[in-house]
Amino acid sequence: MKLSRIASNLLSFALAATVALAASAQNNTIKIITPFTAGTGYDTIARAVGTRLSEKLGTPVIVQNMPGASGNIGTEAAAKSPADGNTILMGGNTMLIAQQLYKNVPFHPLRDFSPVTLAATGTLMLVAHPKVGVKSVQELIKLSQSRPGSVSFGSPGVGTPHHMAMELFKLETKTFMLHVPYRGTAGYTQDLLAGELMTGFLPVHVAQGFVKTGRLVALAVGSTQRHPVSPDVPTFAELGYKNIDVDLWYAFFVPAKTPTPVVSRLNAEMAAIIREPGVREVLNKGGLDARPTTPEELAAMAQRDYQRWGQVIQAKNIVAD
Repeated sequence: MKLSRIASNLLSFALAATVALAASAQNNTIKIITPFTAGTGYDTIARAVGTRLSEKLGTPVIVQNMPGASGNIGTEAAAKSPADGNTILMGGNTMLIAQQLYKNVPFHPLRDFSPVTLAATGTLMLVAHPKVGVKSVQELIKLSQSRPGSVSFGSPGVGTPHHMAMELFKLETKTFMLHVPYRGTAGYTQDLLAGELMTGFLPVHVAQGFVKTGRLVALAVGSTQRHPVSPDVPTFAELGYKNIDVDLWYAFFVPAKTPTPVVSRLNAEMAAIIREPGVREVLNKGGLDARPTTPEELAAMAQRDYQRWGQVIQAKNIVAD
């Protein structure tokens, strides 16, 4: 009798989730707000998952790009949308950073959203230009400490993951290096390859090609484990810096107060889609590693990173332009 009651409760919950999501989507379009431009990792994931979600739910799913203010514009729009399952945010750890860089941001990335599932991660690699003459993290630290401020590093802009990863590196290694922010990835990468910049972080899939051709020197990867693309490059943890875990991560959220059955159904459907070989292949080509989670696991990640990056921002007194 006890097992029968449990089974009955589980069935009722599953039916409620299906009915709730179907009701919210009936005669409507599900919108995935992506707070960055087309062609970014956010956009790639949103479109790959959105296409399959539309097929599985039998409901149109569109991706709406709303870039601006380091992602705050699109994220705010999602936070203020009805909590009915028709609006999904393609977010990530950048939203936890950007919200703390700007003053008077009218949303909170933890309180105003309900986590659905992690979608993918992207690994950053610390590299140096060959003319710098360093071949390891320890050599870079030694150079920076012997000549404070003489070592330059770049990033695609203030508050970007590349920038924040280096600020965390500086805190953990007690070094001082000169930050040169750019307005986008292209100029930053070009000057790093030209030797105008001495060091910096790049996505591992981008960096490894330049490492193989000798245009850059790989120093370490910011993930908890070595990456298959660069198995010979050590992690910071292996080198004794266990707190430098700077993986990029991308995830789906819905507005707070979205009914739990709707969140559960979205999690089940989207996690299954992310596990599909075809979707994993699309993400992998974009330098992303598929990694679905439960809502609870994503919530824990977001809470940890919000506090961690907030501490770095305060310690370094970083503000957005």
